[in-house]
Amino acid sequence: MGSCCSSKTRTEDLTLTARPEQTDDAIARCPVMAGTPVVKADAEAKGLFRDYNGQRYWFCCAGCGPAFDADPARYAATA
Repeated sequence: MGSCCSSKTRTEDLTLTARPEQTDDAIARCPVMAGTPVVKADAEAKGLFRDYNGQRYWFCCAGCGPAFDADPARYAATA
């Protein structure tokens, strides 16, 4: 399955995935890429997040932000 970021596979694209030493509070699920785990601090450092209706959403890759922007209600409902 391809990523929303490029023609690479998801595992090639995901540089922000959770590491074993991360706590549950430090990990989010990408609302665009079907719950892919994301390290919040890493995503924030790279600008891979959006705030919508008072809630913050973190993304696994740069392509997820524009997808979320196109239909935030859809992705927020599944998060």
